[in-house]
Amino acid sequence: MTIRLYELVGSDPRRPFSPHCWKVTWALAHKGLDFETVPVPFTGVAGIEGGATKTVPVIRDGEKLVIDSYDIALYLDETYPDRPSLFGGEGGKALSRFVERWTQITIHGFLGGAVLHDIHECLAPADQAYFRESREKRVGGRLEDIQAGRDGRREAFRKSLEPLRRMLDGQPFLGGQGPLFADYIVAGAFQWARIVSAYEPLAGDDPIAEWFGRILDLHDGLGRRVAAA
Repeated sequence: MTIRLYELVGSDPRRPFSPHCWKVTWALAHKGLDFETVPVPFTGVAGIEGGATKTVPVIRDGEKLVIDSYDIALYLDETYPDRPSLFGGEGGKALSRFVERWTQITIHGFLGGAVLHDIHECLAPADQAYFRESREKRVGGRLEDIQAGRDGRREAFRKSLEPLRRMLDGQPFLGGQGPLFADYIVAGAFQWARIVSAYEPLAGDDPIAEWFGRILDLHDGLGRRVAAA
């Protein structure tokens, strides 16, 4: 049975951009599972599966509904143990939890402001109104003003990625010789920025940019099916 993935989109339903949905997209491909996607705008999330969730990603696998990217990855590994593992054991689950927290603080912490207004510009009018009201309330300022300071923050952001850079000096993926869910967690953040904005958070010769390119090429170039902004 084909798994259904609800994923966040803007005005163009062919351009899903949520970092958390991309984690799941890559996880499903990693497991070699058949899936279909259902594009959902911000204002449509509350109507998913009869109001079952306030957030995406969400998957429907037969009678099972699973919410949250990490929980979905756990579900996929436990339900389909005969397919390639997303964690490589219990230690990989703990590692992924750490990587998830680090990514939210370090990478999302910068990118969330750096592409904030660019996200707004990708949305349909009804979603723009929702996004502006909710995000400006959350960040305490205008979207344009928050994004305007990104160049001044970029160098510090790049330096903060040194642990990731050092790790990739000795191996092609965070998972070692092949990717694990930890790779998809970090890559989801950069894919988010790549799709909604032409802004370059990384230098072109950064080893992290090279690693991200390898992620985009995985699973028959799945990450490149949506062109960069």
